[in-house]
Amino acid sequence: MIKGLLRFIIAVIFILSGFVKAVDLVGFSFKMEEYFAPPVFNMPFLEKFALLFSIVVVVLELFLGFMLLLKLKLKFTLSALIALCIFFGFLTFYSAYFNVVTDCGCFGDAIKFTPWQSFIKDIVLLAGLIILFILYRKEFRKKDEYSNTGTKESSGKFRYALLGLFSVIMIYIMAQGIMHEPLIDFRDYKIGTDIKAEKEKINKNPSEYKTFYSLKNQKTGEVLKVNQDDYIKETKYWAEGSPWKIEEGKNESVLTKEGYKSEIVKFKIEDPTGMDLTDEIISAPKAVLVFSYHPKEVSADLIQKVEAKVNAQKGAVIYGISTHPNTFKTIKNAMMDATAIKTIARSNPFVLVLEKGKIVDKQPAKDYVD
Repeated sequence: MIKGLLRFIIAVIFILSGFVKAVDLVGFSFKMEEYFAPPVFNMPFLEKFALLFSIVVVVLELFLGFMLLLKLKLKFTLSALIALCIFFGFLTFYSAYFNVVTDCGCFGDAIKFTPWQSFIKDIVLLAGLIILFILYRKEFRKKDEYSNTGTKESSGKFRYALLGLFSVIMIYIMAQGIMHEPLIDFRDYKIGTDIKAEKEKINKNPSEYKTFYSLKNQKTGEVLKVNQDDYIKETKYWAEGSPWKIEEGKNESVLTKEGYKSEIVKFKIEDPTGMDLTDEIISAPKAVLVFSYHPKEVSADLIQKVEAKVNAQKGAVIYGISTHPNTFKTIKNAMMDATAIKTIARSNPFVLVLEKGKIVDKQPAKDYVD
């Protein structure tokens, strides 16, 4: 009874974790790119394979989790899940200890975990899997619990049929997310989101941060962490002749009050000269925005088709938004951080339509022009 319940709980966790990532594989691949980037593992040559790695990880989570749920190939399934948990545990510990990836993406955009929370989750799952391995070890001698004749053989076939059906459904969901848009949108930029209203909530309840200076006493070698207020109040830290000196590159910005949380806080659009266009765009009766996070990878033909279609939207505010000031030829160029664009756009390029700041439509540019 206990081992059956534990097996069910762990299996469901893996299936749910895999499912929310499978719905938005492109988004998960962006997270994998962060791990391959120079600040983390410094393997930029693997960034172009991020989507492939994402597919492999999600497939393993989903199908191993479902096999555990159906109690199929237990020794293989538990061994593979233990290996997967060790791999995840290494990634989350590295992220937490060195503070390099602030959200592991374990549950996609559906549930946010800090790196330490993710690491603890992986350790708990690993412990649970090891316990299951011990509890079920006597059954490993059997070739397959459902390989015998009669009722058990029929039951085994039924469970493999369920696994096959599950596979077909998940392949469809993953393909939909890669080629078009996620079937279920867990992001803050889902259709119906009022960006203007979200901005107002953020402005009314902003997060507050304090800077902590790392000070070193030049005479004694003592090192102190002092917040910005105490640093200003205590003249001994900065007065002429003071032995205390700020250590460059070691200052920290610490969250002291968490305000309203939303990815919309990153929605800031500027023209190539740096002038803020955000208010103009979210206040317009209608705005059509074309995003590109890798403008050099977009074909000129597709850009031309997208520009022709958006230019036909009479009376709308139209901007082409990318990381380069000259990406678009016949519509006004604007700039935005690449990471912020990736939060909005899951394809390159991507079209977002707003009405008075509310998202009413969004789709990959290739779908938009068809």
